[in-house]
Amino acid sequence: MNHTERSKLHRLPKRGSHDAQLVHAILDAGFVAHVGFQTEGQPFVIPTLYGRDGDKLYLHGSSASRMLTQLGKSIPACITVTLVDGLVLARSAFHHSMNYRSVVAFGIGQKVEDGERKLRALRTISEHLLPGRWSDVRVPSEKELKATTILEFSIAEASAKIRTGPPLDEEADYGLPVWAGVLPLTLEAKLPVPDLRVAEDLELPGYVLRFRKD
Repeated sequence: MNHTERSKLHRLPKRGSHDAQLVHAILDAGFVAHVGFQTEGQPFVIPTLYGRDGDKLYLHGSSASRMLTQLGKSIPACITVTLVDGLVLARSAFHHSMNYRSVVAFGIGQKVEDGERKLRALRTISEHLLPGRWSDVRVPSEKELKATTILEFSIAEASAKIRTGPPLDEEADYGLPVWAGVLPLTLEAKLPVPDLRVAEDLELPGYVLRFRKD
């Protein structure tokens, strides 16, 4: 994946990579992206859902969305996704850390205007969040499509960064009587809760029952 000085990893570069497959894998495992942009001298960072298709990310929201309106003007943006895999508990306060996977992507977004392309983009977002759901539900009406803004964000360059493993303490601290190690954290799907107006004879879809996000 392309990279320039803006996506160069300066802090602990050994943990970083510009490998496209790794970047895509982290993006595919996430749910929420934080989108950074600036308008009229004021920076904003907005959390949003997304979907990926190749080197393109799709964002969606209300046609009144300030973020999508501004990004639709082809201004530069930065999108980040972070997955927390564990708390790293060291023997000293200074060396506490976190195991994580993250992506920082740069590029410019464009509004998707064509109805068929908007539907494909919405399907991409839906299938990213819960594969199989799109084929079960009513697709958006023409009125709903008009009320929705879709942004296609082309990733011009990106970097991934990962931390794994135990704490890295000072050699002199390994003898301290302090428990140290990693507290793993995962995103776990609980038992689905049906809406009160779901027909009693409707079975829970298999893709909901088997849901897992790595």
